[in-house]
Amino acid sequence: MSAASNAQQPTMRVNHRPLLFTAVMAAMVMQVLDTTIANVALPHMEASLSATQETISWVLTSYVLASAVALPLGGWLVDRFGIRAVFTLSVVAFTVASILCGLAQNLGQMVAFRIIQGIGGAFLSPFAQTVMLNASTAQERPKMMALFTQGVMLGPIAGPLLGGYITESYSWRWVFFINVPIGIASGCVLWWLLPRQPAIRRPIDMTGWVLVALALASFQLMLDRGPSQDWFGSGEVVTYAVVWACTAWMATVHLVTAKRPLFPGRLFADANFVASLIFMFLIGCVMMAVLALLPGLLQGIYGYPAVDAGWLLAPRGLGLLASITLLGRWITKIDPRIALTIGMGLSGWSLWLMAGWSPDMPMTPIFLTGLLQGVGISFTIMPVNLIAFATLPPELRTDAAGLTNLMRSIGASIGIAVCTFMLARGVQVNHAEMAARVTRMSVPFDLDRITTFGGVSEAGMRVVDGMVNKQAAMIGYLNDFYMMALLCWAAIPVLFFVKAGQPAARGAPQMAPASDH
Repeated sequence: MSAASNAQQPTMRVNHRPLLFTAVMAAMVMQVLDTTIANVALPHMEASLSATQETISWVLTSYVLASAVALPLGGWLVDRFGIRAVFTLSVVAFTVASILCGLAQNLGQMVAFRIIQGIGGAFLSPFAQTVMLNASTAQERPKMMALFTQGVMLGPIAGPLLGGYITESYSWRWVFFINVPIGIASGCVLWWLLPRQPAIRRPIDMTGWVLVALALASFQLMLDRGPSQDWFGSGEVVTYAVVWACTAWMATVHLVTAKRPLFPGRLFADANFVASLIFMFLIGCVMMAVLALLPGLLQGIYGYPAVDAGWLLAPRGLGLLASITLLGRWITKIDPRIALTIGMGLSGWSLWLMAGWSPDMPMTPIFLTGLLQGVGISFTIMPVNLIAFATLPPELRTDAAGLTNLMRSIGASIGIAVCTFMLARGVQVNHAEMAARVTRMSVPFDLDRITTFGGVSEAGMRVVDGMVNKQAAMIGYLNDFYMMALLCWAAIPVLFFVKAGQPAARGAPQMAPASDH
């Protein structure tokens, strides 16, 4: 009787729960929104900050890298200082960093402020997930996960639209300033309503954290600096590679053998949780890389203004939100492996369709492909979240939430860096190959008499070069989409390692009951 009663009670008792959940969701949406709202503004930032197409991606990668480095500390910080203090301080840090980003005058300042913003925003999503799980009963948790996922999906919907409108109507700087009122209101409510918790003085695995941080940072720097430094022909890039290889190996050995590792070993004893980490990595890699590539494609190749580009990115969020709303009603009645297979299959199909785009194409295929991709991702995120937390005890939820978000951040960072490199490299190679094939029939003037036209001939050659650049860039984008489609389909065999009959797939005990304390 007592165990059954405890299972029906949330592990976190709070007052004014709807208001608290609103503040929690607002903080999380602010962080998710900031990731997507900046994408549409990137071409405008490029000119304002004197950056290039390759270096402007640092605005995105610096943020996700900082988040990835900070995330492993989430569980220890909550135990040591309590979720009330750490959550509120994270919101404050994120808000202040947003102001600094809006005031940045060059790329160096922007990257530095985005690192601070990434550290502050790293904990917003996992802490929001933890609060919503711990402040709800076992029967309410599937609905809370659906609500949480819908909040995550508001970013792809509202981000491009707001980013496009703000950039066109005001300035790209206001895509950061918009966070200020949300952050102030959310931080005040969190400090007011979140309960104080007794501190747990567990030791921190500082060695493990330093090794993981060095491995992530060196790998990201290798990917970012490689294209501009001739890769392994540069001593700088070789140094990053050596540091990454050494620290990654040392981190793996340390985390496996340490008595008190950075992440509790019990997390990795659950095959379903490990499988969910793989899918979180792929979701971050594909979803964020696509969102980073599309603004440049839509504005640079198709010539859409920022507002129209935002509207064309919004269908992904609409498909996500609509299908998540429906999926949340019957996800507990189906095998999660089926939902995941559908999700990865649809995501890969949408990217395969994108790999067939042409430089001159109407809006309708772009809109429909985005809608299909949103539906596919929704059939992945919801089952993965349920599987990840299905059998974990409450005391592991903060570490688990941090680790799943870490994998998504690592995937996003690597996905953006790899796709940006492949695009830049593809443009160079394709331009060289296509320029070598330009003939007299390819240009609208006589090449044999080019010198007789004076300044007009130079303008004509610039037009030809622009046409070649456009085609070369288009091929580069299509190759990226093709690669990501294959990656989605190649991930489906991982589902063989996900066990059927887990509580996440069978309704009642969707999450670990509170009596497992």
